[in-house]
Order: sequence, then C-alpha cells, then structure tokens
Amino acid sequence: MAMETYKMWVGGEEVEGQAEQLSIEDPSTGELFATCHAASPEDVDSAVRKAHTTFKSGVWSKAPRHVRADTLERAADLLTKNLPRLIELEVRQSGRAIREMNAQVPTLTKWFKYYASLIRTEERSVMPTMGKLHNWIDRVPLGVVAQITPFNHPMLIAVKKIAPALAAGNCVILKPSELTPLTSIELGKLLKEAGLPNGVFTVLPGDGANTGKALVSHPLIKKVDVTGGTPAGRAIGAIAGGNLAHFTAELGGKAPLIVFEDASIDAAVNGIAFGSFIASGQTCVAATRIIVHKNITNKVLGALRKKAESIERRMGSPSNPDSMMGPLISAKQLENVRALVDEALESGVWLYGGGKRMTDTSLLDGTDFSKGYYYPPTILADSDKHKIVDTRIWREEAFGPVIVVVEFDTEEEALKLANDSEFGLGAAIWTQDLAQAYRVSEAIEAGICWVNTHHRNDPSSPWGGIKSSGVGSENGVGK
Repeated sequence: MAMETYKMWVGGEEVEGQAEQLSIEDPSTGELFATCHAASPEDVDSAVRKAHTTFKSGVWSKAPRHVRADTLERAADLLTKNLPRLIELEVRQSGRAIREMNAQVPTLTKWFKYYASLIRTEERSVMPTMGKLHNWIDRVPLGVVAQITPFNHPMLIAVKKIAPALAAGNCVILKPSELTPLTSIELGKLLKEAGLPNGVFTVLPGDGANTGKALVSHPLIKKVDVTGGTPAGRAIGAIAGGNLAHFTAELGGKAPLIVFEDASIDAAVNGIAFGSFIASGQTCVAATRIIVHKNITNKVLGALRKKAESIERRMGSPSNPDSMMGPLISAKQLENVRALVDEALESGVWLYGGGKRMTDTSLLDGTDFSKGYYYPPTILADSDKHKIVDTRIWREEAFGPVIVVVEFDTEEEALKLANDSEFGLGAAIWTQDLAQAYRVSEAIEAGICWVNTHHRNDPSSPWGGIKSSGVGSENGVGK
C-alpha cells in the first residue's frame, strides 16, 4: 500500500519542501505509514518573509477584534466537526490510546472560544497622570511568532499556543515535532476554512537542527514559544536572546506528588495512576516522584501495584477504545526509559511492578507488543530514601510510565524531598487538611500545584514552570 504524503502549509496552501522528507512511524507497530515534506533553511526564510509581508499588510494584524473572534469561533466549530478523523490521525502518529484522545482533543475548542471571548471583552486601562493628559495602555501584536511543539500532545500544545497568538493579531509559524507533524498540517487547513487569511498561519515540519534552528534564529521572528526538553529550550533561548526576540518556554519536569497520612488512599492511588501513566508517562508534568507518609507507604504501594497490573493487563492497540495505555513514541525513547530503570535496579532499588519492555501478545486484543515500543507501568521503591534519591531516575526526566516511591516522616521532610530537583513545573498534594494544603502548596517550588488532583489544564489558568522548567507561562490573559 502506498504511503500518504503530506506537504508543508505555507501561504494558505500545501507546498513541497526542499529538505529530506520525514518518515512518520506508527509507534504501536513500527510501521512507516506516511511521509511529510520538511522545510530547508531556504524554505524557512521564504515562509518567514511571506508571513512578515502578511503581517505588515494588516489583513489580520489590524482586523477588527470581532473579525478575529468570529474566525476563532468558526475554527472551534470546524474542529468539533472533524474530531473523528483528527483523533484517528493523532492516535496513529503518537501512539496515544484513543480513550485518552477522545477525552482530550474535544477540549481544544475551549482555547479558541476563550481567546475569542477575551478579545471581544478586554478593556484598556486608563492610567493616572499629571496635567491635562490622557494616558492609556493598548495591546498590539508583535509580528511573526515562531512556535515549537513536541510529540506528546501534538494538537493540544499547538492549539494552546496558536489561539492566543492569533487572537492578538500575530502571524504564526509552527514547527511541530518531526515525529508527529500531521495533525498540525490538517489544523492549517481547518483554520483557512474558518476564514483565516492566507499567510497568517504556517506549518513547517522538519528537525530541530536545521528547520528549527533556521526558524528561531531568523531576524524577522519577534517571539519564540517552545515546549520541549530543557537542553533544547536553553539552546533556543540563547538564539532568541541574540535577536532580542520575546521568549516563552515550557521545558522539562520531574513532578513530585505528596500523599499525606490523612489522604484517601483510593483517591490518591487513582490520582497517581492518572498523573503518572497518562500518555504512557510522556508528559512534562507527569507525577514521577511519589512521596508518601511512612504510616501508609505499604498500603499505597500495594494499591499502586494492583493498579499498575490492571493497566498492563488491559494494554493493547492504541486504536482500541478499551486499551488503557499505548506505546512510547520511538525506539530511542524506549531505550532511554529502559536504561534509567535498569540502572536503578542495579543500584539495589526495589521493583514493585513492570520494569521490562513488553514483547508478548496483548491479552486484550492480541496486539504483538514486540513490534511496537511498549513499556508497562513501572513502580520503583526503597526503604533507604538516601539510596534512591541518588539515582538518575530520581533526578532525570525519563518521559515514560515509571514512578519512584519514597516515604517521609514529617511535613518538612516531604517538602525537602519534593523540592530536591532542578525542575519546577508541576506538583501535587493529597491531603484532607485544608490548612496543610495551603501551607505546603505555597512552599513547593513549582509553577503549578494541584491539590487532590493532577494534570488539570484550563485556558484561563497560567501554565508554566520555574527553575530549569522554563521561562514565562501560557494560558490566561498574558502580558
């Protein structure tokens, strides 16, 4: 069967790229099912200049607010109408379980609708001043904005960035992950159908070393917004800084989740499983360091083991609505997870479940796990917390379905363990004590802290990290 070929999206139409085409793999089978044109540095330069010309024309940047709002709302409606095919494509290129995508992708309309309503109702501030002067603040678009998105939530993270940038009147150039570019290209077609003028939204697939570097270093790029790993974020930030471009980055994480003694164990375990194993653990806010009060550690570990075993028994094809968890994105990512877990086990850390690549056949639907990049929910623990906190799996982002459980005695010790990381993106607390929830959430070093839940996101709520987890935030009114 011939593979489908996707092209770049430039100037409101599909365009061939000059760089070597990307091969798109189904991570559940290892099968190459599509190819995608990629942008060369010359393609990038041409696309940026076209976007800049479009911006200067005022066709979008100076369009009335209600025109931009109407377009975003039509985009939300078209997204809803096209959900089945977009979800199917998202599942195939990312390996995410369709049950997760059926829950996630429909919520993306919230971002288009939120920013549409925001620009309809936003008021300008009139500032006090001396004398017979009238002094007010206005918001104006920056120009051409470069957005770099990862493989784990291709459409979600793209829409989170696109909606506010377009609402403000900017032109957007999106470089999706070279592993999962297809739904971003389809999104470009929907935005045109919604009435977005040609040249306002561009999709340039390609790798980071060539396409990405050429994009973020272009002198006509006025802002760079990236979601990805911390090393890449630092490199991109240095380039953007050289051009004095605005810069926002959501980078790596190693989220702590504290379970206090009075917490509901059933609720906490369900929350840990959701926060840790959704997207096969491939999220920046995945709950990976589980910090449990010593009096309930054995109960939590026992319940977690049963939960992990239940998920593993119900793993199968990502397109199966009954499958609980899909594969990792690639052979490279699978090897990274395997190496970190093996190293921890060699140091004497205890294994409470999982810990080995899946190569057998699914009990759910007969899927041959050996053909894909499947890794089961994995639980590591040790009574000697001093040993486990020295392992790489405690400190480095595995980006896989692996959690490390340590116990604590006092609230002070729990906070010390929670803050024992270079990262500071997400965190969670499980407690029935309201005063404790406020006290601990204020002391945790993270940009986002949930109480008795995890991994919740809304367009109105700022989303971003501190320390090595990034610069600035997404969502909300912004600056």
